[in-house]
Amino acid sequence: MLHIVVCIKQVPDSREIRIDPVTNTLIRQGVPSIVNFYDLHGLEEALRIKDELGARVTVVTMGPPPAEKSLKECISLGADEAVLITDRKFAGADTLATSYVLAKTLEKVADEWGAIDMVFCGKQTLDGDTGQVGPGIACRLDLEQLTYVGKVIHVDPEKRRVRVERKLEDGVEVVETSFPVLITALKELNKVRRAPMPGMIRAARFKPVVWTTNDFPDIEISKIGLKGSPTIVSKTWVPEVRKVNGEKISGEALEQIAEQLMEKLWGSELAQKLGWA
Repeated sequence: MLHIVVCIKQVPDSREIRIDPVTNTLIRQGVPSIVNFYDLHGLEEALRIKDELGARVTVVTMGPPPAEKSLKECISLGADEAVLITDRKFAGADTLATSYVLAKTLEKVADEWGAIDMVFCGKQTLDGDTGQVGPGIACRLDLEQLTYVGKVIHVDPEKRRVRVERKLEDGVEVVETSFPVLITALKELNKVRRAPMPGMIRAARFKPVVWTTNDFPDIEISKIGLKGSPTIVSKTWVPEVRKVNGEKISGEALEQIAEQLMEKLWGSELAQKLGWA
């Protein structure tokens, strides 16, 4: 049976993110947290492979204790096991330190539940937006990596190979490689399912496996958290709000409104520049 691991992250809901104008940092208090939606597409693909071919799906995340909520959501959708890596020593990690800890976690997952065939990550997270963690894990574990995947064409567990479509700037690339492989998912990859009632009941009772630094005797403290994070964010800011003048067109009939709109467009400065007027 295939063993698929999905790396997820709990992130602030991007629709409600605000930045403190004094400190130039994200205001997280009062902002709801969600599972990074690119990661959910990776989970969905893992679950589709499980439904079709049979597989064990393990979900892992590094974060504070409240990230357990996101793991439970993944369990409700159909994941088999979930692991929370949490410790104050992991706090402040950039993508380099995060990929190091997650790589160590995948090694431990393989020891606990068997060799890993496929790893799914989202192409990027909504808060960091770098797209570096997935490839960082692959490099550390010497995995084949397929980034920006918009479609999984075929998975062959006997030959231990997978064929996908990768979305590039100038087109689509069809590529095939062998296991073990790490795939970063685009939102076009699939449509995420809704959690069934039995899954929600299981998730409500589920307790994820929790690992701290004590569970990684060979981990190098200098490579985790702030100590292992060379990235420095010097400044963040909110773009200035631009005021745009507008005019409301009203009328009793659609034809009347359309006529007024055409008169405004044909007489506008833009129409004159384009040579329409």
